[in-house]
Amino acid sequence: MRRFLVAAMVLAVGIEPQAPPPAEAPAAPEAAPARGTLEEARAMLELAVTHYEEVGREEALADFTAGEPPFVDRDLYVFCYGPGRTVSAHGANPALIGDNIDELRDIDGNAFGTEIWDVGSQPGGGTVAYQWLNPVSGEVEPKVSAVRKVGEDVCGVGAYGGQ
Repeated sequence: MRRFLVAAMVLAVGIEPQAPPPAEAPAAPEAAPARGTLEEARAMLELAVTHYEEVGREEALADFTAGEPPFVDRDLYVFCYGPGRTVSAHGANPALIGDNIDELRDIDGNAFGTEIWDVGSQPGGGTVAYQWLNPVSGEVEPKVSAVRKVGEDVCGVGAYGGQ
């Protein structure tokens, strides 16, 4: 009976019942930083090494060069140098495949291709710092690449920003 009276009063007075307030929209997920970190580069390199060992050289190099995740993420990408001392895979610039690594120089004239091969060929690999074109910003920037030997190749992933 009480509901009937309240409903009658609402109709008589012209008051419309209010809908509950809308639920608060969920917070947008945080966007990933525009730049990869050296830690993320090392993790991608480990993923690439595992992939190379599981599927073999030919398929792995093709996958790294395809420019697709998980071997490309923002400004991180896998590259490899082959036993003929040429670029054998490059996730950001496939046009480099076949280039002689001993002729690769950064804007400061450093022969970073040779250094990557030498450092990566050592047990456990290491890191190499140089200047290189960031495919996301389009600018030449400081880069540090984690590199290591896998099969016949030395592969690496680098982080821009001189980390």
